[in-house]
Amino acid sequence: MSEQTLFEKILAGEIPSDAVYEDEHVYAFRDINPQAPTHVLVIPKRKMQSFADIRQADAADVGVFMQGVSRVAAQLGLEKDGYRVVFNTGTHGQQTVHYIHAHILGGRQLQWPPG
Repeated sequence: MSEQTLFEKILAGEIPSDAVYEDEHVYAFRDINPQAPTHVLVIPKRKMQSFADIRQADAADVGVFMQGVSRVAAQLGLEKDGYRVVFNTGTHGQQTVHYIHAHILGGRQLQWPPG
């Protein structure tokens, strides 16, 4: 059995998090190292390792995850001024937790290119 990821431990309640949203499909919490005034991570409750896994995932699972990301951004009041959704994938994408997660960043004018 492989070791649980940080996010699996958060979902299991083994590690505390600052939750902002939860439903039967997704869980959202504040990033511990925010890169914008609003920086929230959204994870599906059904594990996928990375964004690359979406092509093999059940379309319904992907759909409810993406709807959850949109729902969280709306709940945070980011729709009026806009926000960014980021998926870090693999080594070059700087994915540090191998469990798919969307970063929602907002609350200020974001710059492009990001890095």
